[in-house]
Parts: sequence; C-alpha cells; structure tokens
Amino acid sequence: MEPPVVKKRGRKPKPKDDKDQQQQSAGKMKEAKKIQQPSVDEKYTQWKSLVPVLYDWLANHNLVWPSLSCRWGPQLEQATYKNRQRLYLSEQTDGSVPNTLVIANCEVVKPRVAAAEHISQFNEEARSPFVKKYKTIIHPGEVNRIRELPQNSRIVATHTDSPDVLIWDVEAQPNRHAVLGATNSRPDLILTGHQDNAEFALAMCPTEPFVLSGGKDKSVVLWSIQDHMTASATDPAAAKSPGSGGSIIKKTGNGNDKAADSPSVGPRGIYQGHEDTVEDVTFCPSSAQEFCSVGDDSCLILWDARVGSSPAVKVEKAHNADLHCVDWNPHDDNLILTGSADNSVRMFDRRNLTSNGVGTPVYKFEGHKAAVLCVQWSPDKSSVFGSSAEDGLLNIWDYDKVGKKVERPTRAPSSPAGLFFQHAGHRDKVVDFHWNAYDPWTIVSVSDDCDTTGGGGTLQIWRMSDLIYRPEDEVLAELEKFKSHVIACASKP
Repeated sequence: MEPPVVKKRGRKPKPKDDKDQQQQSAGKMKEAKKIQQPSVDEKYTQWKSLVPVLYDWLANHNLVWPSLSCRWGPQLEQATYKNRQRLYLSEQTDGSVPNTLVIANCEVVKPRVAAAEHISQFNEEARSPFVKKYKTIIHPGEVNRIRELPQNSRIVATHTDSPDVLIWDVEAQPNRHAVLGATNSRPDLILTGHQDNAEFALAMCPTEPFVLSGGKDKSVVLWSIQDHMTASATDPAAAKSPGSGGSIIKKTGNGNDKAADSPSVGPRGIYQGHEDTVEDVTFCPSSAQEFCSVGDDSCLILWDARVGSSPAVKVEKAHNADLHCVDWNPHDDNLILTGSADNSVRMFDRRNLTSNGVGTPVYKFEGHKAAVLCVQWSPDKSSVFGSSAEDGLLNIWDYDKVGKKVERPTRAPSSPAGLFFQHAGHRDKVVDFHWNAYDPWTIVSVSDDCDTTGGGGTLQIWRMSDLIYRPEDEVLAELEKFKSHVIACASKP
C-alpha cells in the first residue's frame, strides 16, 4: 500500500500537544539560522522602525488561528477619514473548535490621514481595532481558498479538502458560534464534478456568474451559477441591502426532507490536459470562455471553451518546478503572471507563449528566496503586481521599471530588476494577499505564523507611501514645497 500523499504547500497548524516539541525544534532551527543570517526577529525589528517612513497606513491584526485566505468584500460606507468594507478570512483550527469562514467589517483609513506615530504603535500580540468580526460561518472542513462573485457582492465560493466547491450567500447565512460539536453551516449551493479533492485552484469570472476550479484529479471544471440565482441577484438595488430577507440562491426540491439539503449543480465543462494536480486557475478578464490553469506538472495551459475541452495552448516547463499561482492582467489581456516553487515569478505574453512547447516568458522576476504562493496584478496601475512567498515577503514589482538604469550610490546592494517595494511585516510565509479595488494601493495580506511565533496567523492591512510610486518630478516638487514650509515655520520667532 502506498503511503498517503502529503498535501503540497501543507499549511496545517500543528496539534496543540506537539507544541513543546515544536518549540524545541523551532529553538534549534532559530539557533542554526542565527549563525547564517540575521534572525527573523532582527529583520522584523528593522522593518518596524521604518514603518512611519514607508507606509501611509498599516493595521496589524493578530489571529488566534492561521488563515489561508483573505479577500476584500464590498464597500459598505464612505466617511470623511475612513471607509467601511467587508473582509473575508478563514480560521484553520487544529480540531479543538470548528473551522470557520469569517466575515469581518474593516475600517480602511483614507490616504494621508494616519499620523506616523499612530501607524508605528501597533502591538503584535493584539487584535486591531480596525477589524471587527461581523459573522461566523461554521465551515465543513478547513477553508483553503475564498473567492467573491464580481456580479454579486453577497456570494462567495470556498474550497476545502473535498472535491466540491461550496457557494455561500454571506448575508443570508446565520451567524454561528464556533464551539466544539456545533453543526456545520449549510452551503447555499454545492458545485460538483471533480473526481478527487480540489483544494486551492478557484476563480470567479469577471464578466458572468461562472466559477472555475482545479484539483488533484488533474482537471479544470467550469460551472455557471446563473440559473441558480434569483432575478434579484443581478439587480444592484437588491444586492445592496444587506440582510434583506432570505438567500438569493433558489432552493430546489418539493418540500420533502430532501429540500433541507443544499442544492447542487453539475459542471458546464471539464477540461483535461494537466498531468498532475491543478494548483491555480484564472479567467481572462474580458471573456467568460477563456481561462488558464497552472499545476504541479510545471505547465501553464490556456483553454477556450468555444473550441472544446482540450488545451488551446499548453506551455510545458513554464517554470523549473511546480506552479502554485497564476493571474491574468485586467488591463492587458495578453499578459499572464505565474509563480512557482522555483522561487520566481514569470510574465508570459499570450501572443508568444512557447518555443517548441517550452515556455518563453517575457521576463523572469527573481527576488524571493522561497516558493512563491500568490501573485496578483494591481487594479491601480497596469504594469504593477504583487507576489508573496514562503520567505515571509510580499514584493511589489513594476515591469515598466525593468531594464531602466537607475543611478545608485555604488555601495547600495542592487535590488532585483522591477522590484520597488518589499513588505516585510510578516514573520512567516505569506499565504495570501489581495489588492483593494475600492481603496487604491491598499493591500490585505495574511501569514501563517505557527512556526515562528508559536501562535496563529497575522493579518495586515497596509498602503505604502505614495511618495514611493508617484512620478519622481511630482514627488520632488511636493518635497520642495514641504521643505520651504518647514523653513518658514522654523524662522518664526
């Protein structure tokens, strides 16, 4: 009998009784690391001292349990100094209490409102006053991925360690108390079609209510949830009123006991072409019929539902290792990003993906020291994207800066081409992050800190200083104005 296959990118928290052993081995690891390089704590202390200079705003929220996914939801209200917005995250427990999907309300401070000393005075061990739990859903199994439906802000999809995709109407779901023995919340809809667990690869279509998933069965599965949503679901007025009555997902059944079960939907298409687990999927931003997927077979595959269920283009060896993540540029349909266990991010142009089937990326971005777990294009500038990795860093890149020589003092270590900001506030692997579509340049990121802090996870919401990404001449003009203002103030008696 073969040994069970361990989940790659295994991010399971350790059971509580292993804590002592864990701490001992963590202690040994720390000792070993100290000899080689500055410790995580030293790097973190250095980063923390720079927070007032580098950031316009930063909120640090300590999580009791690790979270594998964090996503922005709809904006709820705008005020003078801050906006209120939904935030989705998960709690991945050790089994002593149930796993949950958490819907939180988040206060996002507007640009240039927070004082420098205010943003630097956070407590690592505490929860942030800016993040408040609004509702808890008891999830059947841990939440590996969360994705929100662009056509309706009430609907989110989740992946767990099962073949199904679960669909939730977060406004209609009752708020549950996560105590041991509590029964699971019931999904509003279940999407079936995978033959084996589908754990990470999940995407929602920007143009239609379509859902895409990939799994261990090496297949990519597409569903439409159009027919299962009531007419009010796509009516913005109806969608805006949170808590307005029941679910917008139609209940099927004829009143028998079966009606208590969640309705399920079979696939529109099943796409086969990968030779190993599919790790991530994404839609083309302008077409519900085109999408792509990446997997542990080192391949990037483009699909077109109009021409059948075989790959439209298959890029062998897109990287030299497993691919973990993929994202398609919302501003330019030709550009696709991939992130891999080979520590690099690669950018492909779909007009020229391969040479003899082997991937020919436009550019390789090499700045991480461990496997890249998540990549995402910025909604605010077409050439900017972020990448997060197991090295604890979230890098922000601009491919427009690649190849442009910048005059630097010779002793400064040169940073990788295109890298212009490094968020180093997490002390362990950054498993997920999400750009905010409503508040420009604002990011939520989450790390699994079990190994270094002996705790759960850390959620951070942050926005770099606009002096970092604005055009140089603008920034210099502003600093000049500031300088003359300071001089004028200083010369007053």
